Amino acid sequence: MYLSSTPRAAPWPGTPKGALQLIAASAVVWAVAAALLFVLVPELDTYPRLLVFSECVGLTMVACVVLLRRQRLLERLTTGTRWLLTGAIAIPTGYLLGHQVAFLLLGEPLRLVGYHDVSIGPLLLTVLVGGLGLRHFAVGEQLAREAAARAEAQRLALEAQLRLLRAQLEPHMLFNTLANLRALLREDADRAEAMIDGLIAYLRGTLAASQTESVALGREFAQLRAYLEIMSLRMGPRLTWRLDLPAALEGTTLPPMLLQPLVENAIKHGLEPKVGPGHIEVVARAADAGIEIRVEDNGLGLPLRDTADRFEEPLTQAAPSSYGLRHVHDRLQAVYGSAARLTLERREPAGVSAIVFLPA
Repeated sequence: MYLSSTPRAAPWPGTPKGALQLIAASAVVWAVAAALLFVLVPELDTYPRLLVFSECVGLTMVACVVLLRRQRLLERLTTGTRWLLTGAIAIPTGYLLGHQVAFLLLGEPLRLVGYHDVSIGPLLLTVLVGGLGLRHFAVGEQLAREAAARAEAQRLALEAQLRLLRAQLEPHMLFNTLANLRALLREDADRAEAMIDGLIAYLRGTLAASQTESVALGREFAQLRAYLEIMSLRMGPRLTWRLDLPAALEGTTLPPMLLQPLVENAIKHGLEPKVGPGHIEVVARAADAGIEIRVEDNGLGLPLRDTADRFEEPLTQAAPSSYGLRHVHDRLQAVYGSAARLTLERREPAGVSAIVFLPA
């Protein structure tokens, strides 16, 4: 029988290439079986004749197995029971029908196998090789099902992790925005009213983003624009900003609200504590094998205790207490693994660049 190291799910084999591999491997296995039978029982027949019978029996058995694997009634059974029933049908069918096919190919009259005498050697070899092949398939299918179950469990765990990260992020941003609004109410009621309108639009976009696993980069930038407009009302002339997104990159997808914590972090830790005006830019550019998005500010910069000019994940040196950086880093790792990067760089004369690389 066909000995394959790659398990396949029903229907099986699933592709023309798989069918050819199945036939070729089966032919090799049954040729070896014919040679073994010729060596063990040399007086039984010539090797060419044994080869014809062996190949016909083997290929007929394989055809029977393939047909049985496509029956939906068998899918309700357990793996072991399904393959046991398949063997109980395919082995005797392949043995009896394969002999008739061999008689036709050899130009001999059809006759019932074992009518005059029974050849124990070929019968035992057929049962042995067929049984071992079916057991191999049963084990392979079971391993494939277990691998699929593990992959599904990992997928569900990843989705749960991403939902948890997002659930932590949304209240965090909302509380900060409401704190800004509370401070503005005491200073300028008209600007506070405009901020409330902006906050409504912002929360509407946040709600839409929370209901999907990925968003277009153009939509992510629109959400950043809404947030920066709110912060401009809060900080007045102390904050200017610019968003730069090429039209060719607007349709690129990424996890929703991935860039928001970086913009918020730049304002909270870099621009708000700074005396005088501040500026922030979010620039997206195509890069080798992916996209690079830079969030740059001219704020206070990295703490003085940090002597390096560049920090990469896990960013414990650059911002050990920054929730936003940890959040972005964790989401990148959960979605893209090591293919994505989050990097901090010093800017001269002041400020920080937070650089996100997303693989294509």
